Amino acid sequence: ATSLHTVWCHVFKLSNGEVSCSSPRGGHHRGSLGTRCLLSCDRGYKRLGQASVQCMPNRRWSGSAVCRKIRCHVLPLIDHGMYSCTRGFVVDSRCDYNCYEGYQIEGDRYRMCQEEGTWSGTEPTCADHDPPKLKCPLSRVKVAEPGKVTAMVSWERPVAKDTADRALQVLRNGPESGSDFPEGTHVIRYKVSDQARNTATCKFTVHVEVRRCPKLKPPMHGYLMCSSDGNNYGAVCEYHCDPGFERTGFATRVCQLNRNWSDEAARCVLMDIKTDVRSAGALLDQFYEKRRLLVVSTPENANQKYRLQNIMLQKAECGLDLRHVTVIELLGTPPRAVGRIKQQQLEPEVIEGLRQALHISTAYFTMVLLDEYGVDRERFVNPTTSDELYSYVDEYLLTEEELERLAMNRDFCD
Repeated sequence: ATSLHTVWCHVFKLSNGEVSCSSPRGGHHRGSLGTRCLLSCDRGYKRLGQASVQCMPNRRWSGSAVCRKIRCHVLPLIDHGMYSCTRGFVVDSRCDYNCYEGYQIEGDRYRMCQEEGTWSGTEPTCADHDPPKLKCPLSRVKVAEPGKVTAMVSWERPVAKDTADRALQVLRNGPESGSDFPEGTHVIRYKVSDQARNTATCKFTVHVEVRRCPKLKPPMHGYLMCSSDGNNYGAVCEYHCDPGFERTGFATRVCQLNRNWSDEAARCVLMDIKTDVRSAGALLDQFYEKRRLLVVSTPENANQKYRLQNIMLQKAECGLDLRHVTVIELLGTPPRAVGRIKQQQLEPEVIEGLRQALHISTAYFTMVLLDEYGVDRERFVNPTTSDELYSYVDEYLLTEEELERLAMNRDFCD
């Protein structure tokens, strides 16, 4: 017979727990047949398996168990704050909450991991009650820039500060820094809100002054072309003369900061072309930067192309004059060559000099169009209508100002 006091089962061990055994006969025979052991786990551990086991005749215990550490779930991070725990997320660990600068804690300041694996209390929040700080730049007065009726005004963008939020969106009501401001007073407002909807506002003014000179009167037999607003500081007024007149005096005047115009007014006097000069250069110099030239050359007056062109030029005389184009005719060949500007005759050496300088052959009909700087811009070997001439001059030789003036006088030649 087997003795009840014989060690029959191995000693039952339970990590992180306690085994309390009793044998049928008492005493210290923890592994004898029939011994019953009660199983319990230490604080912070949970038993998985049987609550008790018994030593069986097959030398095995009737069951098994393990003690597993109890853990609370990981606490979520809180907005604008943090927490620190004494022992992580195990039983009896304490997690204390703190808010970042500018925020105040609302709710439980700490939570404990309890034996059943849950946290005590509820999750706190960090609230922002302080409005941000916002300071606008000083108001400013600026004189409009030269040649403009506006002024570019710049300032340092206000920077908002908040004890809670680092990144703040500052909203502007009004033009942005670096904009062109028209004449007058302008109010610029800024507003900022933090994430808790606390707001702050500020404002300043920008005043733009436009200094002006007295308005100029156009010259007799001429007109003015002015930049910008015509009489504001920095505006430039250029004197122009009607066809057949030339300017004497300063071409331009500038409105100065002291509200006075620079220099004296120009005049328009009847253009006096001297045809009794002895060289082509002396003749051309009189037109430099003043008039464009259309040089018409023919081997003889009876040339069919010239005769047809001459009819069309007579019709185009007014339109060419509006475009500041003077016609020079070179008729025939030496020694009977004739040169003329309208009814004024040219010297023989001037006729020859023009043909040489412009590389014009006496063998056939040719027209050469020169710009106001004496540059050869186009050649025609066949008769050209007035509309074709106008179209070329308008597209390639006239400035924008001249085109505007031409549009205003479009009906002048009708």
